[in-house]
Amino acid sequence: MSDSKQIEDKINELEIKLAFQDDLLNSLNDIVTRQDKEILNLWTANRLLKQSMHDIKNDTTDINNEEAPPPHY
Repeated sequence: MSDSKQIEDKINELEIKLAFQDDLLNSLNDIVTRQDKEILNLWTANRLLKQSMHDIKNDTTDINNEEAPPPHY
């Protein structure tokens, strides 16, 4: 095999590897982007759930305070 043929084969091999790496990088970027959106949605859902629980707790406390007898009884 001539030196130019070996160099050409190595360049072709490197180009193939680079193409696969580019594809892998794009796939990983898509996955990270999707996971970031899912995490943001989960944080939003968690915040809403905490707010709902806080509101329920306050409503329950208000109801219990309204039904309590006056302190002089």
